[in-house]
Amino acid sequence: MLKKNIAVTVIPEAKQALEALGERLRASRIGQNLTIAQMAEKMLCAINTYRDLEAGKPTASLGNFANALWLLGQLETLKEVAPVSATLAAGRRAKRVRSGNITLSSTDLDF
Repeated sequence: MLKKNIAVTVIPEAKQALEALGERLRASRIGQNLTIAQMAEKMLCAINTYRDLEAGKPTASLGNFANALWLLGQLETLKEVAPVSATLAAGRRAKRVRSGNITLSSTDLDF
């Protein structure tokens, strides 16, 4: 079975957004006078893993991004990602649509 290259499947706009996030992460790290090796050590990850975050690689873990933001004192900025108003999010669920033997949510059909 062929392994799909995730970098190829990411749309250009998403790739650019990830690269911009990596650039902001790098600027924050440099602003705090930390080296890549120091950040990787603090995150308990490999240096290459941290480099992938700053490069904006789509294969980089969201968990690692969150850990890096926490170490840099910027974890609160994650609240700005895909904001949803509290009234929309509170107590609402996607409607289920039954299709044969498969149950789909209405969001699965939004394409």
